[in-house]
Amino acid sequence: MNQKLRIEVRLPEGHWSGDVSRQRPDTKLRIEETMPLAKGRGTAILSSDLDVEKDLHNHPGIEEVERLSATRYLVKIGAKGGGFIRPILDAAVIPDSPFEIRDGWVDWQIECSNKSRQLLIRLLRQDQIPFRIVSTRLSGNYLLTPRQRHVFEVGMKEGFWDVPRRTTLTDLSKQLGVSKSTLSAQIQRINSRVMHAFSEEIRKRSN
Repeated sequence: MNQKLRIEVRLPEGHWSGDVSRQRPDTKLRIEETMPLAKGRGTAILSSDLDVEKDLHNHPGIEEVERLSATRYLVKIGAKGGGFIRPILDAAVIPDSPFEIRDGWVDWQIECSNKSRQLLIRLLRQDQIPFRIVSTRLSGNYLLTPRQRHVFEVGMKEGFWDVPRRTTLTDLSKQLGVSKSTLSAQIQRINSRVMHAFSEEIRKRSN
């Protein structure tokens, strides 16, 4: 079964969008469309919350810039200007569009098999490219069911997951109108789903 991987990757020096966003760390680049070609060439349509036309023109990896609106551009990327990084190509995965880049970090969502996800992570580590796994979940499935989401929202509001807790299992079960045993089972399923969905991020942030 495919997974939906959300991963943040530090784009290498020389990559046009990574460099431009590092020069303007106060802005966010939104890549709306991209058409990669051979040898790093390609085209991209992007928008930003600040005017970055001069930064785009000045980058050696960009051959041409066309302003489409006040802060929206079509760029023609030259050879080795930077398309998808090598681990993405070698793992044969395609990030969803649109995606955003801030201060050199690209935020990608990728639908892929578990095998492809493991290969991508191995290749990123092999190339020593910094990355952060934000989440991994089964594709096409919501993390929580509507009922579990309701229990989660009420529990958060009442402080059930706070340390120390601001409410008890007994009080929360009364508020939700269910037995303690039923609520306990629901909370166990919620905890299991959340822990599995964010296991990679937990491991990374616990080193």
